[in-house]
Amino acid sequence: MTKVVRARRAVLPEGEAAVSIAIAGETIAAIGAYDEPYDCTDVTVLADDEVLLPGLIDAHVHVNEPGRTEWEGFASVTKAAAAGGITTLVDMPLNSKPATTSVANLELKREVAKDQLMMDVGFWGGAIPGNVDDLEPLWNEGVFGFKCFLGDSGLEEYPYLNQEELRAAMVEIATFGGLLIAHAEDAGTLDQAPHTNGRDFMAFMRSHPASAEDAAIATVIEAVRETGCRTHILHLASASALPLIKAAKAEGLPITVETCPHYLTFDAEEVPDGATQFKCCPPLRDHANRMELWRGLADGTIDFIASDHSPSTADLKSLDTGDFGTAWGGISSVQLGLPAVWTQARQLGHSLSDVVRWMGSNPADVVGIAGKGRLAIGARADLAIVAPDDEFIVDKEALFHKNKVSPYDGRTLTGVVRATWLAGEPIDLEGRRRGRELVRGRDLVQA
Repeated sequence: MTKVVRARRAVLPEGEAAVSIAIAGETIAAIGAYDEPYDCTDVTVLADDEVLLPGLIDAHVHVNEPGRTEWEGFASVTKAAAAGGITTLVDMPLNSKPATTSVANLELKREVAKDQLMMDVGFWGGAIPGNVDDLEPLWNEGVFGFKCFLGDSGLEEYPYLNQEELRAAMVEIATFGGLLIAHAEDAGTLDQAPHTNGRDFMAFMRSHPASAEDAAIATVIEAVRETGCRTHILHLASASALPLIKAAKAEGLPITVETCPHYLTFDAEEVPDGATQFKCCPPLRDHANRMELWRGLADGTIDFIASDHSPSTADLKSLDTGDFGTAWGGISSVQLGLPAVWTQARQLGHSLSDVVRWMGSNPADVVGIAGKGRLAIGARADLAIVAPDDEFIVDKEALFHKNKVSPYDGRTLTGVVRATWLAGEPIDLEGRRRGRELVRGRDLVQA
């Protein structure tokens, strides 16, 4: 054994327990009683107010490198994620430029990521019109799946799939057992919605109605039924789609769903006009909708939580004018996901075990990340040490992501991440970058 960690409270797959975790190299080698007498002198003992969690997984992060490094980059985002108890993230194929829609573009992204990673990073590929022949080669190169849009992405280089193109992509992905991940807002419904610029948040919300999500999800479900393609619904905001999803799952269709911390935290009614730091797509919805999303998590209709960390430069958020029509739609929260979710979850009677399931083991299972997201023998020794009762006021200037814009600024959250470990060693946020690339179906790529 190279290290031992003792915790009065640790969140294991079977629940909380007082344990000692023995680490051999990068792996959890044994889990014993709190006072288990391991032959090891390198022992870390958690304080009585601390809880040991597995390192968390964020499967929805826009790193934006290469091409838009003024928005974000691998160095800044992995530091922010590590500070938030995350030890694994999966990078979206956009808003980097070029997008990860071919093997050549994937190789470019891999090259720029190398030596910048504070924690482990995998990659999603992209499904856009005209790249069906690129999907299997990307899969064979180790991407975890393929992101598509059913409506305008906001980026010229990343067009959405119409229904014929969607089915063609799904047929292809199903042939090799891949995973499609879908931004589900229906193009036709969005086109028919009223669009007005200005500071009125409710007017912006009406431009992205829940019916656009519901229609797109219905389209996806029917396409899954026809093709058998494994499909994951991204960033669910509309609770009115939950019955559709629940019925599809009951039918045995291979569909999974995520939602995001901001949809579980903020009510549309509380967003001030002109506060464009709250703009995201799909948008925040009302309090009753938020409570339904929590119920969807509780009953398993929603599988996991991911940040959808989608930063931009401050000027693109139109903070000076407060114009929701021109502001970039995205919320940066990779560092705050755990405390944001835990703050609400504990108020609703959920446990840390629930949070670890939603932010650790479930994303690992859905995405296909072996040996992570659990405190278990044989798993990677990725750990988060958290003080679950400590409160703090979010200061956007103290966040590590590149552009200091956050709707959480000034908000009181509960749950302080005191340390994050990667592969059996504490992460030094100012030290050596030990993160590695995750490649689907293979071991970690050596640093």
